[in-house]
Amino acid sequence: MSTYNRIILIGNLTRDPELRYLPSGKGVCNIRLAATERYRTAAGEPREETLFVDAVIFGKQAETASTYLKKGRSVLVEGRLRVRDFEGRDGTKRRAVEIIANRWQFIGPREGGGGRPAAEPAAEPAAEPAPPGGAEPIDEPMPSFEEEG
Repeated sequence: MSTYNRIILIGNLTRDPELRYLPSGKGVCNIRLAATERYRTAAGEPREETLFVDAVIFGKQAETASTYLKKGRSVLVEGRLRVRDFEGRDGTKRRAVEIIANRWQFIGPREGGGGRPAAEPAAEPAAEPAPPGGAEPIDEPMPSFEEEG
């Protein structure tokens, strides 16, 4: 049986990125996204649910993310889900679900308005440097999550 582990999430950063380095010198950036879904109940009442998800970005992309991303910025993160077991500060066993990012991309205008300048790069593929002149468009259409019929 084949398996497929891929997630695309668009959300707003809940805090500034945290960059650290592994002993090998590889950058690791942790970000936290908030994705809010707004809907109406069967009774017509408006509801809102917010999902908070941690994401981990590695390598050159981590350094770029820590430079350009800031709290409140909208970002698309694409990668795979990973479940990580760890011991909490109080000694209890805990579990976290996080995204291991293959790539990320800015969404919407830059903070302060005016759009994104050409010098501000989008996330590059993990093994390749950023393309000259900034971002490349997403090469596949975003899926639609609207209900049919």
